[in-house]
Amino acid sequence: MNAVEVVLSLSIPGSTVALVALGTYELRRRRRTKGLDGTRVTATYVNEFTALFYGSKRMELDHRDTMSMMREEDSSAARPWDLTNGITLAPPPPKDPTPPP
Repeated sequence: MNAVEVVLSLSIPGSTVALVALGTYELRRRRRTKGLDGTRVTATYVNEFTALFYGSKRMELDHRDTMSMMREEDSSAARPWDLTNGITLAPPPPKDPTPPP
């Protein structure tokens, strides 16, 4: 076997061992430092590797990215409902009403 065959034959087991080692490192790092948010590198690696073979996974990842960029509507501006009586409650008057012109 020449060097190219050795590298190609060990690429899948090597990447698996590297993925497990990186995942272990990330878990230990998250436990030590609280407040780390975001996607883990290993999760991104697995998602992208799966997207190579399944087109629906690519569509799911694109949809997830799109939804994360959309803003969430604030429900505090909506009119309050009294569901027991089936009516809409009037908004409270402003604190400093401006006089009409």
